[in-house]
Amino acid sequence: MGQRTEIFDLGRLSLTSGEGRRLELQVPVGGFEFGGQRYVVREDSVDAVLDVAHTTSGYSLRLRFGADLEGPCMRCLEPADHEVMVDAREIDQPGGGEELSSPYLDGEELDIAAWARDALALALPTQIICTDECRGLCPVCGENLNTAAPDHAHEREPDPRWAALRELRLE
Repeated sequence: MGQRTEIFDLGRLSLTSGEGRRLELQVPVGGFEFGGQRYVVREDSVDAVLDVAHTTSGYSLRLRFGADLEGPCMRCLEPADHEVMVDAREIDQPGGGEELSSPYLDGEELDIAAWARDALALALPTQIICTDECRGLCPVCGENLNTAAPDHAHEREPDPRWAALRELRLE
């Protein structure tokens, strides 16, 4: 893959209007917190493909990469690995309003590391779990239900709304 890049100068490509270029880069993507848990990307950088197209007065950008995440399962807290595929697009058209202004582009300098991190966070599933069949933790005792005996159960607490009836004595 290409060289490790955090900030990429689009001006050095010297693209004319309507011209585009595909680049292969190493982009650093650090760990982050998701759902109160810490997750890290297995490698300190990912192999990314950046497509750059120069429009009449700005840029159209596309970033694609895959990242392997490591962290705790959100159901049972055991180690979980998850591969996330990212396909993000940005448009920067000066004078086109807020919708056509990329927060990752300052002049012709693209903050590709920040864009990759944010795109990865947006591509995450709602839950990172160890397996699709993960049963989680017992809500009463906290035992991992994936490794617990099949007959794992607890006596149900009596409903407090019926407490007055338990005190009633029929003689």
